Amino acid sequence: MADPAEPRVSGLYRYPIKGLSPESLPRMSLAPGETAPFDRAYAIENGAGRFDPEAPQHLPKINFLMLMRDERLATLRTQFDEETHTLTIYRDNKQVARGQLSTLLGRKMIEQFLAAYMQTELRGAPRIVFAEGHSFSDTAAKCLHIVNLESLRELERAAGAHLNPLRFRPNIVVDGAGAWEEFAWIGKTIAVGDTEFEILERTERCAATDVDPETGKRETALPAVLQRTWGHTDFGVYARVARGGTVAVGDAVVAPG
Repeated sequence: MADPAEPRVSGLYRYPIKGLSPESLPRMSLAPGETAPFDRAYAIENGAGRFDPEAPQHLPKINFLMLMRDERLATLRTQFDEETHTLTIYRDNKQVARGQLSTLLGRKMIEQFLAAYMQTELRGAPRIVFAEGHSFSDTAAKCLHIVNLESLRELERAAGAHLNPLRFRPNIVVDGAGAWEEFAWIGKTIAVGDTEFEILERTERCAATDVDPETGKRETALPAVLQRTWGHTDFGVYARVARGGTVAVGDAVVAPG
C-alpha cells in the first residue's frame, strides 16, 4: 500500500465501448474539459434509438446496452485499436467477433454477434453509435471518475466480500488516501502528475456495481450496503480536467491540506 501521507495513482482505465470491458493504461494524456481519450467513444443502442451522430446529445444510459441491466456483457473481453478503431471481442479466451467500427461492414460484424449473444436483453436490433468528440458517459459533463482504494477496503469490510474496483468503472484508481477522503476534495482542485483536476461531485451508485466484472454474475447489493452503513449510495467522485497534461501510474496525488 502507498504511504498514507502520499496518495498515488495505482491504476488508469478507459472504456472505449460503453458497457464493455476496460482497458488498463500506463499513462493518459488529458486535455482541459475532455474525457480520457476514447473513453466511452462508442455505445451500443438497445433497439431503435434516439442518438443522432449529426447532432450528438447526452442521452440516459437506459438507451444503450449497459451493465446495470445487461450483466452478460461482463462475460465478454474486448480489445480496441485506437489507430484503426478495430474492436475484437473474446469469450472464454476465444475470439468471437472482430470489426472495424469506423466502417459500416465492421460495425455490422459486431452488431450481428451482439444480436445473437444478447438476444434476450434486446428491444430490437443493436446499433453501434459514434460521434467525433462525443462521450457516452453516464453524465452530460465531460469528466473522469476517481475511485479511492481505501474507501473500497471499508466497503469490502461492510459487504463481507472482496470487490474488484473495476465494478465501479473508474478512470483513475488512487491508493494511499484515507477512507472517504475523496469526498473532502469536492469543490477543490487536486494535482496528479502535471495535470490538475477540479473535483465536481460524488458518484451515486446503481445496480451495475453489483455485477462482478470477472464473472458477469450479479452477487452483491452494494447500493443497499452503502445506504445501510453510511446513509448514502455514493462511491467515487467525478473530476473535470482543469489543466491538461499527462497522468501516469505511480504519480503522486496532491490534494489541498
